[in-house]
Amino acid sequence: MRKHLNTLYITTDNAYLRKEQNTFVVELSSDEGNTKKAFQAPIHSIENIVCFGFKPLTPQLMSFCAENNIGISYLTETGKFLARVYGEQKGNVLLRKSQYAIADDEKESLKIARNIIAAKVYNSKNLLQRHQRNHPENCSEKLINAIQILGNRLKNIKTVNCLSELRGYEGECANVYFEVFSDLLTSQKDDFKFEKRSKRPPLDPTNALLSFVYAILAIDIRSALETVGLDPQVGFLHQIRPGRPSLALDIMEEFRAYLGDRTILNLINLKQVSIKDFEFRESGEVRISENARKELLTSYQKRKQEEITHPFLGEKVTIGLLPHIQAQLLARYIRGDIIEYPPFYIK
Repeated sequence: MRKHLNTLYITTDNAYLRKEQNTFVVELSSDEGNTKKAFQAPIHSIENIVCFGFKPLTPQLMSFCAENNIGISYLTETGKFLARVYGEQKGNVLLRKSQYAIADDEKESLKIARNIIAAKVYNSKNLLQRHQRNHPENCSEKLINAIQILGNRLKNIKTVNCLSELRGYEGECANVYFEVFSDLLTSQKDDFKFEKRSKRPPLDPTNALLSFVYAILAIDIRSALETVGLDPQVGFLHQIRPGRPSLALDIMEEFRAYLGDRTILNLINLKQVSIKDFEFRESGEVRISENARKELLTSYQKRKQEEITHPFLGEKVTIGLLPHIQAQLLARYIRGDIIEYPPFYIK
């Protein structure tokens, strides 16, 4: 099992990255032209560098990252993906050839996609049930009904015969889940009102946080897929579209509720962010501040350090390793080493 590594997030506008012997160094420049060292970490401890905006990186650092499979991703301040820098493509060409063959075969794609969506719906239902147990006094009838609907749709998902039918159930379940998502907010309910999922652009603070954390999660999963030799752009549920990491989006479905949504709910319910951390634009778009980004990233990194027992492997692992484990399991299934892809279910 690979060692759990960290992602280095660069959010400050005046940051500059360079390599100093066997360490990564982040320096901050002042208006007067002075610089100071703000962060330093061993090279072997970092697997991804994520920059919000185009931060300067030295050519030596970029060359080292390319040679050592350390991803460099650029996002906008709101978390929209812009570009990714990577070196020579590595991985088993035979594995990718098998992946492409499955992607071209709807019946074979359905075997994987069905398991992924079943896990997504199960994990979403689990999050609602967790709220029901912890806050029975605030559990609405609508939330109880949503739990029942998601449970019933799980039975339907297991018997679907085509991808279009599966996508229909997935969309229905997502709507049911997000219709009661506001019930999971136990504090700051007036400031963080949530009526429906809005993506491009996010139209309220909660949606802005959700879009941001999903973008970060997608980067982690994309990196994990590339590490095991899979092509992150060729998925089995999400259709192939130029520039879209369809397979990363497939696998992300398993983790939206467990890793993404729970991180956001904790931020709001524990009052680690407030309405003051958001910018409301005339167009209706809502953007998160640098402070909110830092709070979210800190919370997300702490969550990745927590240990759980993997439901399929039965081993203690950190949550941050889950994307790598699922990528490895998917690669094993594609190679024919296991008879079925085992998605991540919350136990």
